[in-house]
Formats: sequence, structure tokens, C-alpha cells
Amino acid sequence: MMSTTLIIILALVVFFVAYAFYSAQRMKRLAATPQSDQIVTLTDRNFQQHIKRGLVLVDFWAEWCMPCKVMGPVLNEIAESLQGKATVAKLNVDQFRSISGQYSIRNIPTLILFKNGKEVVRFVGIKQTDFLLKQMQQHLS
Repeated sequence: MMSTTLIIILALVVFFVAYAFYSAQRMKRLAATPQSDQIVTLTDRNFQQHIKRGLVLVDFWAEWCMPCKVMGPVLNEIAESLQGKATVAKLNVDQFRSISGQYSIRNIPTLILFKNGKEVVRFVGIKQTDFLLKQMQQHLS
């Protein structure tokens, strides 16, 4: 009886390890979604200019970050639906470390919502489109 239980437990462990390995390999092959034309690419030269007026959602991201790739379609959808009302922008933390340091970015993706140059709310991790749109709508008025 004991050996059957042990074999079942070992089989489950092997299955879960194999599945985790498979999932990790699949995530590595996940291609980034092409960025919408409505999303502004930020640099250290244009960052302050873009956040100083209106409502701006800035995505602090990196190319190697899998959760950042998952956020790509979400940000595209938000940018397309808020045309003219708010701006969606992205800043690569690997290329512009001084800005990410200035805003104490420790984890990515981090999304910061700015209103007239001031940070009003910050989100860390993967967020859904509806959640982000609701948060942005609260600050549009």
C-alpha cells in the first residue's frame, strides 16, 4: 500500500515539473504584440513633455519581461478606445534607467497614471483592460 502511494506521488511530482518546464518554454516563445500607433514611445528627452498635460498612462516595461508582453494587447486596446481623451505611453526601463529610478520602479510591468505631470495612481503587474479603463475614467473629469 505504501509503495503504491509513493509511486503516485512521484508520478504527480514528475508531471507537475514537466508541465512547469513546458509552460516556461512556451512563455519564452511568446511574441510581443505589435504596438498600436496610438501609443507614445517615451525617452529621457520627451518624458516630461508628454506627462505634463492631461491624463497619461505610462507603462514601464522591458523587452525580456513576459508579463510586459502580456500587457501589450491590453495597452493597445486602451490606447485605441481613449483616443483624444488620454494618452497611453511606454518607457523601456533598460534603456532609460534614470527615469525608472526617479519613479522608484522596482518591478515590471509598472503602470503609472499621471494627471498634469503628477502621479495619481500606480499599478504593478498584469491588469485587465476594464480595470485600467475604469481607473482612468475616474481621473478624466
